[in-house]
Amino acid sequence: MKRLVTLVLAMVVGAGFAMAQEKAVDGPVITFEESSKDFGDITQGDKVENVFKFENTGNAPLIISNVAATCGCTVPSWPKEPIAPGKKGEIKVSFNSAGKMGKQNSVVRIYSNASEPIEKVSMISNVLPKSSR
Repeated sequence: MKRLVTLVLAMVVGAGFAMAQEKAVDGPVITFEESSKDFGDITQGDKVENVFKFENTGNAPLIISNVAATCGCTVPSWPKEPIAPGKKGEIKVSFNSAGKMGKQNSVVRIYSNASEPIEKVSMISNVLPKSSR
C-alpha cells in the first residue's frame, strides 16, 4: 500500500511539474544573451552603443510595443515586426555622455506581450572629464 501511495504521489507531482513547465512557456518569452554592458571608463562627450541580442524562446509571436530609456542621452531602436518563436532579434542602444560625469547606469525598459511584460537592459559607464591639452 505504501508503495502505491508513493507511486500515485510521484505521478501527481510529476503531472503538476509538467503543467507548471507548460504554463511557464505559454506565449512569447524574451530571452536576452546579456542584459547589461559595462563600458568602463569613457571620456565626457563619447558616444557608445551596444546591441542587445535576444531570442523568442516562447511558443507565440513576440511583439515589442515600446522601448523607453530613462534619459534623453540614451536612444534605443528595436524591431517593429513580430518575432516568431525560435527567432532572434536585436535592440540597439546608444548612449551620449555629453554633459554627464561619473558613474552612469542607463536603463532601457522593453515593453512587450511576453510572459514578463517589462524587461530591462542597461549600459554602464564611468564618465571621466575631457583632458585639457
